[in-house]
Amino acid sequence: MAFDLLKWLDFAHKGLWNFILSDNRSAKDENLSEPFQYFPQGRDFHLRIELPEDLQMKNARLLCSWQLKTILNGYHQIVQQRMQHSPDLMSFLMELKMVLEVALKKKQELCPPPPPPQFYSSLIEEIGILGWDKLVFVDTCLSTIKLKAEDASGRKHLITLKLKAKYPAESPDCFVDFPVPFSVSWTPQSSLISIYGQFLAALESLKAFWDVTDEIDEKTWVLEPEKPTRSATARRIALGNNASIHIEVDPKHPTMLPECCFLGADHVVKPLGIKLSRNIHLWDPENSLLQNLKDVLEIDFPARTNLEKSDFSMDCGICYSYQLDGAIPDQVCDNPQCAQPFHQICLYEWLRGLLTSRQSFNIIFGECPYCSKPITLKMSGRKS
Repeated sequence: MAFDLLKWLDFAHKGLWNFILSDNRSAKDENLSEPFQYFPQGRDFHLRIELPEDLQMKNARLLCSWQLKTILNGYHQIVQQRMQHSPDLMSFLMELKMVLEVALKKKQELCPPPPPPQFYSSLIEEIGILGWDKLVFVDTCLSTIKLKAEDASGRKHLITLKLKAKYPAESPDCFVDFPVPFSVSWTPQSSLISIYGQFLAALESLKAFWDVTDEIDEKTWVLEPEKPTRSATARRIALGNNASIHIEVDPKHPTMLPECCFLGADHVVKPLGIKLSRNIHLWDPENSLLQNLKDVLEIDFPARTNLEKSDFSMDCGICYSYQLDGAIPDQVCDNPQCAQPFHQICLYEWLRGLLTSRQSFNIIFGECPYCSKPITLKMSGRKS
């Protein structure tokens, strides 16, 4: 018998699931007379299920309103799988109910219930006073706002604000790319304008630090980090001859002598360490950090464009790569005719596999994989 069977499912406000049949069959005929208990979301959703003559769910067609499609966005494949494997309509409805519960819960977590109207009106007013040209991003819930600013040197900075439903009674969470913590002074009378003012003051206080790091990034070959962020205080700078210096700049005193660590073959870095100790009295905080390093170490830092490949071999002599799990080669053979760099972990694994290697505490003695001359590796904690 051919017929057009249309079943409507109403997620009712009262918590019942009602079914309407468009042909002359009764709900009792289809065993749909028992209502389903619905979860207390307080909303109505409508969908339409078209069943074929054999009433098989795997051949059914599901249609729903755009509101329900939006909620189930990302769950289409799951709903399709449930439809393919459900033995009957009632089983599918139970599966769909669970999927919708999960989708609604996740949607509420991502975008909680909207705050009162005065939240939006006051927020729009504050942005207007601050200037719409400073607004970079705002999400659909008006709970995340990104503002931009420039410091005195023309550098662009962003501040991300996560507003809470009780704003301005509660302070928003602030996220910035600073080398120091950014603490906001907040009262229930505070606003976006007060946060932005504190943001600008913090930018001014960090200007000298960024001047120092920008000069280093522009005039030297920075090996690490490859793409420094504004919060990065460390730099590993190439010196040539497979040697480098790792410095840690103090954001509060950026022109003072930083923490220094030389990396490379002993015959290259030991003389530099001696010069640092001998000339430390020459350090002048009135000069830039880079200029002081040049004066104290008695060297000129080579720029990346001026370094020949023979002056600074980049790849590890064991794995033949530059970066390995974020680390770059920092161990160098002390033989001047070799000076091959290695990743610390690569050299460790190599020496550990040699019968002729020996270990004393955290130091391994062995032979260079390239020139077979003695090589020593002092293992750090991360390689244990």
